[in-house]
Amino acid sequence: MSMHGFDPRFRDFPDYIIGITKEIWEDRGVATLHDYYAPDIVVRSPASVVTGNEGVIAATLATLSEFPDRTLLAEDVIWSGDPETGMLSSHRIMSHATHTGSGVYGAASGTRLRYRILADCHARANAIDDEWLIRDQGAIVRQLGLEPRAYARDLIAREGGPDAAVRPCTPQTDVAGPYKGSGNDNEWGARYGDLLTRIMNADLAAIPAEYDRAVQSHYPGGEEDHGTGAVDRFWISLRAAFPSARFEIHHRIGRDDPMMPPRAAVRWSLTGRHDGWGAFGRPTGAEVHVMGISHAEFGPWGLRREFTLYDETAIWKQILLATGEAGDAEGSPR
Repeated sequence: MSMHGFDPRFRDFPDYIIGITKEIWEDRGVATLHDYYAPDIVVRSPASVVTGNEGVIAATLATLSEFPDRTLLAEDVIWSGDPETGMLSSHRIMSHATHTGSGVYGAASGTRLRYRILADCHARANAIDDEWLIRDQGAIVRQLGLEPRAYARDLIAREGGPDAAVRPCTPQTDVAGPYKGSGNDNEWGARYGDLLTRIMNADLAAIPAEYDRAVQSHYPGGEEDHGTGAVDRFWISLRAAFPSARFEIHHRIGRDDPMMPPRAAVRWSLTGRHDGWGAFGRPTGAEVHVMGISHAEFGPWGLRREFTLYDETAIWKQILLATGEAGDAEGSPR
């Protein structure tokens, strides 16, 4: 693949995405963000919407201060587009880090962390200008001895209370960026998008029909399991919490690459009321936006590996802000 408009040292788009990630974080090339990130980039995470390169650099430095030895291991890059019109990468990362600095996660604890990240990035002319990023915050805070709800409650207090707290990413706080694409029309992306839509429409028979009986699943909170029962429990508990919410697919990519199984990346959302018992406890009626990214790999007996992330702490933050239960948290995270 010719990488027209990109630095010639990158042989293809996955090489570019993996290469700049290592350079920025592990090689301490934070200043290269001036080159690799457009000045007016929009970075959406479930926790917030950040506009502009300066905010990205500040957040990167804060994370490195708290986790100086952080590594970002690329498990996969599922992508679409072309160098001339722009490309979208859905990058799956396994991160290892030691909590040796005090910061947003509280006083330095020395805890060794392991968690996944899914990041969709749009790149043109050797620079990223639009991003959707989900970190497994549920896994991070649990490994630090906290529950996602308690962490969210404490975070609201530390940000100055309900009126001053940073607003999570919702359709109301989102900012339109330059990328207007919706992926590609490869059969595997279509198949996975249709499968998630069936599940979200309560067609749960789709799970034993379409997933490998020995499917490996990787879900928020660092949850990992085998078999369709775990898949069934995960998707039911999410949908049951927001039974009337609107499910939307925003982006889908399918790929067939040499030496790789057929695979797909889907970015989706659930928007609506917390009006059911499920993954988020007692129904509160809070308006909630769930940003999700899912990766799937297919094999001879169906979908054999699934990776899905959403940010439990950002969902709890929305629930607490909406219900007025944010209050002052008891103490701060240890």
